[in-house]
Amino acid sequence: MQETQSHPKVLIIGGGYGGLKAALGLQRKLKTQADITLISKHDYHYQTTLLHKVAIGTLSSRKARIFYRKILDPNKIRFIKDKIIELCPEENKVIGNGGVYEYDYLIIALGFRPDHLGVKGVGKNTYRLSSLNAALKLMKNIENKFKEYTHTKNVQDLSVIVCGTGFTGIEFTAELATQLDELCLICGIDRSLPKITCIGRSEHILPVFNDKLATAAESKLKKLGVRIVSNATIEEVRDDRVIARYKGQDEPLEILGNTIIWSAGVKGSEIIEQSILPNKKGRIPVNAQLQCEAYPNIYVVGDSAQARDKDIIHAPTAQLSAQMGDYIAELFVAKLANKPFTRPFVFHHKGTVCSIGHTDGVGMVFGRGVKGELAAFIKNTIENKWLYSIGGFDIVFKKGQFRYRTSN
Repeated sequence: MQETQSHPKVLIIGGGYGGLKAALGLQRKLKTQADITLISKHDYHYQTTLLHKVAIGTLSSRKARIFYRKILDPNKIRFIKDKIIELCPEENKVIGNGGVYEYDYLIIALGFRPDHLGVKGVGKNTYRLSSLNAALKLMKNIENKFKEYTHTKNVQDLSVIVCGTGFTGIEFTAELATQLDELCLICGIDRSLPKITCIGRSEHILPVFNDKLATAAESKLKKLGVRIVSNATIEEVRDDRVIARYKGQDEPLEILGNTIIWSAGVKGSEIIEQSILPNKKGRIPVNAQLQCEAYPNIYVVGDSAQARDKDIIHAPTAQLSAQMGDYIAELFVAKLANKPFTRPFVFHHKGTVCSIGHTDGVGMVFGRGVKGELAAFIKNTIENKWLYSIGGFDIVFKKGQFRYRTSN
């Protein structure tokens, strides 16, 4: 008797923007038989672009979580909750805490982690907006420090320092600044006491934008009472202060505060960095079809991929990851049906918007600068469009971002 041929095994590790989009694309479009598995260390997806809201409490953790089993069809995609701890490309398998998973094809979408950039004290003394749990931990810290101020009388507990003036740092800074009035009212604190300082190496905040937009964002933050320290290199982070130095100056600058957020850089997964896969800081070089050339049955999306195209080096991470996921799904629909697929991945930059609180922002959309409520509206639309792409109108109504709707 002839043995029945088993279906090809496609393993997707990581359920962020890229991994989830790849899985959902295969769920919708694949007509041939395949054994497809998505593994994630959490049983829910969350929008990393909204973690600053979770960290301030303007977006609840309940609303932030999107459970995989609610959007994945178990008849088409198997979901496993497990943490991957080792990649074994020579043996076509990965190892997790819960077992060994073999594959014919592997799609790596393991996301990012903070890059400490060699600065002393970052790992021990800072909070990072790297996951939903990290954001909740930061929210609890801020809440406790403000609520306990009536007992501690330690004014440094009301001082928040943000290291990094890219999107994550600025969106967190703005969200906190817009909520300080309410926080002080609730906790009975003099509004003049809390201080927020944002430190960056560039001449302007949000260096991916032109000077006009960056200056507009800076002006908005200053009106909210934020102190911005530009052209400064951070040399050390202690538990109660950041030591920095302005470019060209000998004297160090010390900024005091008991809550310090690090958002000055990211790198790829530690699992990738420790593997035999060719990588740079946990990012795998890929060809035009997002393929690891050293291991042709491995494809890479999102922060795990090191892109060669100059146009996407500074691309918005979530937007880039989602487009990579869509592309990989199309590629595998063809590959699993034994059809040719030669189109290279091309990133289509649709725009970037940085929120300055819930109803303000700045950004570039299709090459045009936008500011104010229009920017905030577009930002919310972008977030809602992502939700629609993974779960339709139902999930948008339940978890979407709307003009006057926050968890407050």
